[in-house]
Amino acid sequence: MEFEWKGVMPALTTKFDENDNLDLDLFEKNVRAQLDAGVSGLILGGTLGEASTLEPDELKALTQKALEIANGSIPVILNVAEGSTRRAVKAVTTAEASGAKGLMLLPPMRYKPTGKETEAYIREIAGSTHLQIMVYNNPVDYGTEVTLDMFESLMKDCPNIQAVKESTRDVSNVTRIKNAFGDRLKILCGVDTLALESLAMGADGWVAGLVCAFPRETVAIYALAKAGQMDTALEIYRWFLPLLELDINPQLVQNIKLAEKMVGLGSEAVRRPRLPLFGTERQRVISVIERALKSRPVLPEYLKLI
Repeated sequence: MEFEWKGVMPALTTKFDENDNLDLDLFEKNVRAQLDAGVSGLILGGTLGEASTLEPDELKALTQKALEIANGSIPVILNVAEGSTRRAVKAVTTAEASGAKGLMLLPPMRYKPTGKETEAYIREIAGSTHLQIMVYNNPVDYGTEVTLDMFESLMKDCPNIQAVKESTRDVSNVTRIKNAFGDRLKILCGVDTLALESLAMGADGWVAGLVCAFPRETVAIYALAKAGQMDTALEIYRWFLPLLELDINPQLVQNIKLAEKMVGLGSEAVRRPRLPLFGTERQRVISVIERALKSRPVLPEYLKLI
């Protein structure tokens, strides 16, 4: 499947039942809500998906289920976050075999590589596959930056490096990337609280978190912004911002799963060592979500804009 790196691509949470097994029925309910809202792709195995706690057979089951539900309508993209090049190449091979159509690739985990090591890592992985790749550039959380010079070098030899998940927290970097590469490198904002700003600067899409609980509002903001209806997009975005701030928090998984539960699209079940929110912090998050639900905006017919 050929596809474009654009639109809203949810970083999906993984649904568990009370016995810590996959809840594929609840996963399907959420994915169908995403499809109905108009998302452009499904991303599995990221931080929100609690990938580091998943067994290989569980990731395979999630991938197969997502592919079954999407039925070729949008791509299923797998995250690759490994500590060694060897393991990353193996993960890519597994992703290809599973039917995934693209990859989200992080620099090496747990070891802070030099620029040369980062570039060599990405280059070798890209050379091992035909799948399209979106490089996840998040120096704030992961300590490694993929610079513009590195992207320029990589893209000369790796045509399947097609996009960047831009999470440097510097919205002006969208313009730097556009100035350097034009449309050759697609830009998807990876920080919920900078999404509309990034779209206004020319980003092509949004890898979103709160979309897991609020898919229609997320896609509406994207569609309105791209259609030039910025005032309407901004009105929804201002309502959304307190919720989006739940994504830039160490307990983002718990926060978003609580939101999913409160809107009927998920549960609070997380896999240890994570625990569901409790005490005053849980009440604070509930208050944020309740306030938003009481003033939830009526959305325009945004799907016709996509």
